[in-house]
Amino acid sequence: MKALHFGAGNIGRGFIGLVLRNNGFEVTFADVSDVLIEEIKAKGEYTVILADEKGKRIHVDGVSGINSRTEPASLKEAVVAADIITTAVGPTIVPIIAGNLVPGIKERLAGEEVKPFSIIACENAVGATEILKEALFSELTEEEKARAEKYIGFPNSAVDRIVPLQTNENMLDVQVEPFYEWVVEKGAVKGDLLGIEGVHYVDDLAPYIERKLFTVNTGHAATAYFGLAKGYETVLEAISDEEVESMVRGVLAETSFYITETYGFDPKEHQAYVDKIIGRFKNPNISDDLVRVARSPIRKMSRKDRFVAPALGVLALGKKPVYLAKALAALARARNEEDLESVKLNHYIDKYGLKEALLEYAELPLDSELTDLVLKEYNHLQLD
Repeated sequence: MKALHFGAGNIGRGFIGLVLRNNGFEVTFADVSDVLIEEIKAKGEYTVILADEKGKRIHVDGVSGINSRTEPASLKEAVVAADIITTAVGPTIVPIIAGNLVPGIKERLAGEEVKPFSIIACENAVGATEILKEALFSELTEEEKARAEKYIGFPNSAVDRIVPLQTNENMLDVQVEPFYEWVVEKGAVKGDLLGIEGVHYVDDLAPYIERKLFTVNTGHAATAYFGLAKGYETVLEAISDEEVESMVRGVLAETSFYITETYGFDPKEHQAYVDKIIGRFKNPNISDDLVRVARSPIRKMSRKDRFVAPALGVLALGKKPVYLAKALAALARARNEEDLESVKLNHYIDKYGLKEALLEYAELPLDSELTDLVLKEYNHLQLD
């Protein structure tokens, strides 16, 4: 069985690639990084280190690399041969991957016998595989689309594993937290892929995607923005501050209300899930940089992302998302001159005001109740 994974970064090597390799797949990483791909080609192996007291080391061998920018012929061959294609490139890059897939997909679909397979985008975004599918289909003929629907599975997925910013002696080695979760939409899978150990298959993915996104990602980002406002540098430092933890728990109490009311998760079980997430943030073996976690604020304040989406859900259920508004206010106050999105957002707010910024980037009407809540918190945000 062969796997082609786009994104040879820490998540790719320390999570998706590891799971696939542990299941016996021959894993080929595709990336635009010359240095990374050359290292993978030269060594063909790396080590995953678990960030716990024991520091368990997991040897991963039998991997190969393709430069998706300079080796189109090799990439096409890999697409044609793959039993599963996965991505971990970031939500904004997902549509671009479609262009890398087109030549190989067209060749596969042109054959008399097409072996079923699946393409899974493993990203922190709702419906990431659907986004990839839409971009791919825009390059196919009607006949190719019909055959693709028959032979290619496009299951959405939810992924969760904290991989901190790090520098290792061997650039391919990667440290990850012990916990991970990879949930895949069972009904959309095509090919012999339903027995992958380490993957949780579910009939309805939406509850799991939102539970993860609005707990892990919302909580992580809220910790970053509240922590930066108080001058901390790492997630561990920030969450160790009682006031920051209290505010993060306030945020997650609001997202929990939305999640349990919307999807019927047992409130006690979901609270245990929240407590587990907070415990992961407190892992003393991980030193995750707040600036890294806080980057890409425009994406994080968008209407369908981790703050605005659950906040609107809470409002629709008749409650006020005060703590989510505080988190959005802290996001708007954060500044990072090395992050293009942060610079762009700060400039927009300085020029037009936060109200207009929420209209532009979060698609919130000027008279939105959420806009009013965020403005109030923005003007009164003071963390001692």
